[in-house]
Amino acid sequence: MGKLFVLGAAFLLLLSCNQNKNNDNADGASGSDFDADELPEIFLVNAKAKKILGEWPEFNGLETSFEALYRAKNKEDLGFVIDDLIEKQKLLAASTYPEAFDIPQIKSRQRVFRTYILKVKASLEYRTETATPALEMVEAYNAMRNQFNVIVNNALDTQLILDE
Repeated sequence: MGKLFVLGAAFLLLLSCNQNKNNDNADGASGSDFDADELPEIFLVNAKAKKILGEWPEFNGLETSFEALYRAKNKEDLGFVIDDLIEKQKLLAASTYPEAFDIPQIKSRQRVFRTYILKVKASLEYRTETATPALEMVEAYNAMRNQFNVIVNNALDTQLILDE
């Protein structure tokens, strides 16, 4: 009776290990491609913000690199785009911000964007699923672009509040 129990437990253990191997192979095969078509569209900035951003060459470089994300066809392309985005983001952080955008709201959203760029890079290096981190990165980029619109459309004069 005891031998039959041990033999049954060993059979179940081997069967469950075999199923895990099949699941790992299926995840690896389906995760080998990156589909940029599933990413949301880039948020548009209004004319006032676009005028200010047009005079900021470091941001224009980041924007060009980010648009290359939508032309990536596989994980290798995505890796090149992410490496370029990391470099452009470093240049942007070290650059002189336009006066209207030299505020903590923009700098904090840029740091969040940087965090998600690094999250995508980590998912590429560890060969895990990249769709979710890439989606989060695009959402962080869109939040930063939306903040540009909020700042230029803000009609509240903060000097009135600060001059008590």
